[in-house]
Amino acid sequence: MNMKTIRTCLLVFIVTVVLTGLIYPALITIIAQTAFRDKAQGSLIRNNDKVTGSSLIAQKFDKDKYFWPRPSAVDYNPMPSGGSNLSATSKVLRETIKAREQSLLASDRSKKESQIPSDLIYASGSGLDPHISPASALFQSDRIAKARHIEKKKLVDFINKVTEKRDFLIFGEPRVNVLKLNLLLDSMGRKE
Repeated sequence: MNMKTIRTCLLVFIVTVVLTGLIYPALITIIAQTAFRDKAQGSLIRNNDKVTGSSLIAQKFDKDKYFWPRPSAVDYNPMPSGGSNLSATSKVLRETIKAREQSLLASDRSKKESQIPSDLIYASGSGLDPHISPASALFQSDRIAKARHIEKKKLVDFINKVTEKRDFLIFGEPRVNVLKLNLLLDSMGRKE
């Protein structure tokens, strides 16, 4: 290799590093921070200027006065996010699902196993899904109304208020962000 080839290779390397390692990330960061500030900052939800969570990551709620999120195979830990990798024929998976069903039925004796929406017994692929279906929220409304001493109709109104529609009216399914719904309930002033 002659000196001219080495110089050319070195110049291409330096230009590539500057463009892809410095200029491009800086440009994308500036665009994200100006055009999509909320999303670039993690879609954080604040309550009295205190960060209470992110609208993109599920949190564990297990008290009767709160709506519960989808089960998580990683116990809502965002670092090792993921599913359980158990197959449909797994005995452990069947036992886990049965235990979740029994827990839901024990929390509200008026419900039957056939009424449990699937997203309350099956964990999401990431283990961090912040949403539940409107059916899952309605399934839990009797328990929460009893625990908070409020009318079920008022809870249904809250569920309808925070239900997110399909994206662009065609993608995904209607969904309820559990953290937003629970914060709305707490803002009613009936914190127990």
